[in-house]
Amino acid sequence: MKQKDFAVIIIVAAIAGIFSLFLSQKLFTGDKNRKLTVEKVSPISSEFKEADPKVFNKDAVNPTQLIKIGEDANANPF
Repeated sequence: MKQKDFAVIIIVAAIAGIFSLFLSQKLFTGDKNRKLTVEKVSPISSEFKEADPKVFNKDAVNPTQLIKIGEDANANPF
């Protein structure tokens, strides 16, 4: 290629780049896309509510205890 060809390619690429920049700003970034709304978040407090006495009391069932149903006669299951 000749030196003139490089100059033409660079000029055409620059014009196409500038044109696509302006065109993309008009098509993809409108005023409605720039204004966003977010929901308001309430602040977290360091205070903790008391537990419900219906659920958390001394007579409640403890789900972490081991439950054994029936006798286990086999000491080596495998």
